[in-house]
Amino acid sequence: MTQATNVDPQELAKFSDLAHRWWDPDSEFKPLHRINPLRLEWIDKQARLSGKRVVDIGCGGGILSDSMARKGAQVLGIDLASKPLKVAQLHALEAGTDNVEYREVAAEVLAAEQPETFDVVTCMEMLEHVPDPSAIVQAAATLVKPGGWVFFSTLNRNAKSFLFAILGAEYVLQLLPKGTHEYAKFIRPSELASWCRAAGLDLAATRGMEYNPLTQRYWLSDDTSVNYLLACRKS
Repeated sequence: MTQATNVDPQELAKFSDLAHRWWDPDSEFKPLHRINPLRLEWIDKQARLSGKRVVDIGCGGGILSDSMARKGAQVLGIDLASKPLKVAQLHALEAGTDNVEYREVAAEVLAAEQPETFDVVTCMEMLEHVPDPSAIVQAAATLVKPGGWVFFSTLNRNAKSFLFAILGAEYVLQLLPKGTHEYAKFIRPSELASWCRAAGLDLAATRGMEYNPLTQRYWLSDDTSVNYLLACRKS
């Protein structure tokens, strides 16, 4: 699959239609706002973001990109959805976040342009929305410098994740809009790890993310059966 075709127009349209609500912490993006501090601190603990050059693949409206910039990183957020990118740019202006910029470009294209340029590469909640996630993993590995860090987060594929992430989150608790996720596109940790190794990345750490609907609390744990994060380093 070529870099020009590794995109699902329906997925772009889905998130573009909601772009104006991206920075509303009580909107459909509330879960992203709630989990962002957890992801940010975990990434920062591994990679020490201050002073690092970072690219955030599939940045959407810039929630993670902006927060990494506020940790002292020089951040480039990339996406192929124009409307969320414009929202991200506007928020950066309004919030006065100077060390973040956004660009509408495919990860594969940027990797060809700027190989081994970034100290840290992040790709959160994006792999399960593209036709060929392994190509994104390869692009991330190309973009990062030797010794640099690559972080992914995605959803495991099993009965529990279908129950929690689709039936529970989208239909019962209505944490996310119906149709946000497609179960067949979920990715087992073993599959993601295999793509990483094939791309020259060494696995460094994994964490799971859990949610209690009664207390509305998210936390990181060792349980990777539903949402999980994976950290790698380039040899």
